[in-house]
Amino acid sequence: MTQEHGRGERPPFSYPVRVGHISANAVSVHVEAAPRELAGLAKLWNVRDVKSLKADLQIARWKKDGVRIKGRVEAAIEQACVVTLEPVVSQIDEAFEQVFVPEGSKLARLVLSDTTEMVLDPEGPDLPETFTGDTIDAGEVVAEVVALAIDPYPRKASVEFSAHIESDASTDERKPSPFAVLKDWKKQD
Repeated sequence: MTQEHGRGERPPFSYPVRVGHISANAVSVHVEAAPRELAGLAKLWNVRDVKSLKADLQIARWKKDGVRIKGRVEAAIEQACVVTLEPVVSQIDEAFEQVFVPEGSKLARLVLSDTTEMVLDPEGPDLPETFTGDTIDAGEVVAEVVALAIDPYPRKASVEFSAHIESDASTDERKPSPFAVLKDWKKQD
């Protein structure tokens, strides 16, 4: 899991975990973003404001050399409504589980069938992420979970696209074909 933040910068929200310090017994960790981190996440996610971000994590050893991070992330973000541009506050509450293995581990290899096709179960667990070195950034994992849960088209309650032709029931059912302009076209020699 590597994200580019430009010029070797640290991610806006970071909580490094040393892999060598993780035991088989899960350790509970509570992380919460500071105001400076919230501002950095808002810029990264291209939203108006990130009001809060907190997570309760369970970090434990997975198999021989892997690490499992699971938990629940809660966030409050403010975006612009796609119709009115007014502020829309969204509450995000996501449970997640992510497994990390060292780069080059046999556990990170894709399972191939006899026909060398990738076999992925869409309902099954995700493939393990790989890490390099001796540190995993649990804060980046939390930020990624929230980023994937952000609504790309936020809309205030009860606001609709009523001015568009597609939603106007009174328009004629027969719309002109986009190819109608080509009917009189003749090939010129």
